[in-house]
Amino acid sequence: MYTGRILSIGMNSDGKPFAAYRVSSRSFPNRQCIKFDNRAAVVPKEGFEKDIYENTYITYNSLRIVRDTAIVSNGSHTDVIADKISLGINIKDAIAYSLLTMDYEKDDYHTPRIAGVVTSTNKKDEYACYVGIANDKKLLVEEVPYGEAVFISTYGSQVHDSVEFSAKTSQEAAKFIFDEGTFANYKKPVTSCATVFDGEWTIAVHNP
Repeated sequence: MYTGRILSIGMNSDGKPFAAYRVSSRSFPNRQCIKFDNRAAVVPKEGFEKDIYENTYITYNSLRIVRDTAIVSNGSHTDVIADKISLGINIKDAIAYSLLTMDYEKDDYHTPRIAGVVTSTNKKDEYACYVGIANDKKLLVEEVPYGEAVFISTYGSQVHDSVEFSAKTSQEAAKFIFDEGTFANYKKPVTSCATVFDGEWTIAVHNP
C-alpha cells in the first residue's frame, strides 16, 4: 500500500521520546536526507537538482531540534513551527498556527501537511507529544497519550494510528520507519531521518 510521507512520534519501547520521518515517493524518488547539527533536510540527490523546478515542495527541513524540543514534518512548515516554539508559543498553538496559515500543499494531489512535536514538560523525565494534519477538508492537532507512539501519513487514514516503535537509537529509528515493523507495509520508501532523546537529542539519517 502506498501511503505517501510518514512521520512517527512518541515514546519507543525503551521509554525514550523519539521523532521519525520517511519520504515515500512515486514521482520524485531521487532524494536523500542530509544531517546537520540540529536538523535534517530532504534534498535532491546529486544530478537531480533540477527537480526542484518541477515541484517546489520536494526539498525542506524535515526535522529540527529547538532546545529540548524535536519538530518533524513533511514540508517547510517544520521551520515555521520551530520558529514559533523558539519564540515561546506553546506546542499545540505553534502547530495549529503553522498548519492553518500554510494549509495543504497546492499540488495535483492536495497533499496534506503533517507535523509532530515532542517536548519536555515541567515534570522530570516526562515528555508531551502532539501530532497535526491539515488537508483540504480539515485541520486537526491532538496530544498523543503519554507513553504511547503514533504515526500519521499524507495519504493514509488522515488520523494518527498507534504503533509499536521498537527502535532504541536514532540510527535504528531512521531505519525502522524506513522499512521495519508496521512501516514495512508501505511502498515506495526513499529516505528517512529520526531523533531519539537519550540525555540529548541525536539525529540520524538513512539513505539506502
